Amino acid sequence: MTTTYDSAATTRILVVEDDQRIRASLRLALDDEGYVVDEAPTGEDAVASFTANPPDLVLIDVMLPGMDGFSCCQALRRESDVPIVMVTARTDTQDIVNGLEAGADDYVTKPFVMKELSARIRALLRRAHPLAQGDTGDMASAKFGDLEIRQDEGVVRQDGTDLHLTKTEFRLLCELAAHPGKVLSREDLLDRVWGYDYFGDGRLVDVHVRRLRTKVETDPANPRHVLTVRGLGYKLAP
Repeated sequence: MTTTYDSAATTRILVVEDDQRIRASLRLALDDEGYVVDEAPTGEDAVASFTANPPDLVLIDVMLPGMDGFSCCQALRRESDVPIVMVTARTDTQDIVNGLEAGADDYVTKPFVMKELSARIRALLRRAHPLAQGDTGDMASAKFGDLEIRQDEGVVRQDGTDLHLTKTEFRLLCELAAHPGKVLSREDLLDRVWGYDYFGDGRLVDVHVRRLRTKVETDPANPRHVLTVRGLGYKLAP
């Protein structure tokens, strides 16, 4: 399942939140920005709504009755690579990591500033587009050992076998591949991959790099392609 993004007027956002007051305030704020908003008070309702009216982006609260936010995120991620933002009232690092490991593209903590959330939503929606030529250095294709990256086709192959990457993972890999051997800092990658020029958390990058390695590395614990340069950032080995 794929989604497209034209403008706020045609963009559908699914808000998964059991607190009716928070859900209503989010709807009002997103309505004011011109988005079409669907609501779901439970994870089970979210899955049903997602199937009936596929959204362009999903906001999921971690603490939901029944199916929790992590399980809901995993269920939606199995169906689509739609951008997902986890919303949590806790700043515990493990909660944040669990949300990103479940397949979320980003997270926000309560109480959040609506202006910042809106900026993140816009950035994620922009990044949900298929990569346009020139987004990462006009790299149509590249080969790194057993890894072949076809940006023009939106495909990554390892020893001839197609790998399934999320759009964020694909963008991350393409950004690194466009600068082979060059170290890109977490701030660079937040800007280039997520479009976050003044906010964002380096943990976003770290977790997505870890997930990317599980897909492109034969031994993720001893990577040959996506390397860490301690204290500086990441690079793709040429």
